[in-house]
Amino acid sequence: MSRSALLIIDVQQSFQHRPFWQEDDLPAFQQALTRLITGCQQQGVPLVDVFHVSPEGPFSLASGYVKRLPFLSHQADVTVQKRVHNALTESGLDAWLRERQIDHLIISGIRTEQCCETTTRVASDLGYKVTFVTEATLTFPMHHPDGSLFTPEQLKRHTETVLVDRFATIASVDEALAQLLHAQS
Repeated sequence: MSRSALLIIDVQQSFQHRPFWQEDDLPAFQQALTRLITGCQQQGVPLVDVFHVSPEGPFSLASGYVKRLPFLSHQADVTVQKRVHNALTESGLDAWLRERQIDHLIISGIRTEQCCETTTRVASDLGYKVTFVTEATLTFPMHHPDGSLFTPEQLKRHTETVLVDRFATIASVDEALAQLLHAQS
């Protein structure tokens, strides 16, 4: 039987102090992530808060912004800090998960195509089964070097395309929670 953990990656106030921050997709993200956290709590799935830390700027510990966005109120089973784009290397999280025989990770958080996608790829390479819950991730528009704009929806679709059937199962909040129920029965 698989043991699961929910990774809540970089859902931190630091992002509110970056020039690309916007709240267009924030309400839907908040609702999806809150439902995912609540559903995982109800099923006894450990919650892992992951925070990105940099030496300076809004991601530095000195900034005071390396803390949850205000809408989150859950009690994490463990909190780790990362200084790279994935949550598993250099954070101690991989060892924490293995000590608890957790072999399935549910991915949520901020920047779909960056830290969430990178964590998914690394987790898969390390042997974890991964469920990527795209609706419980948030990202922002990005410009290609040629000047063209990629919307958050386009970035999310690209991430799903490159992850599905190679690195992760793509699931909605409802599908991820149903998979957990099915795994327990």
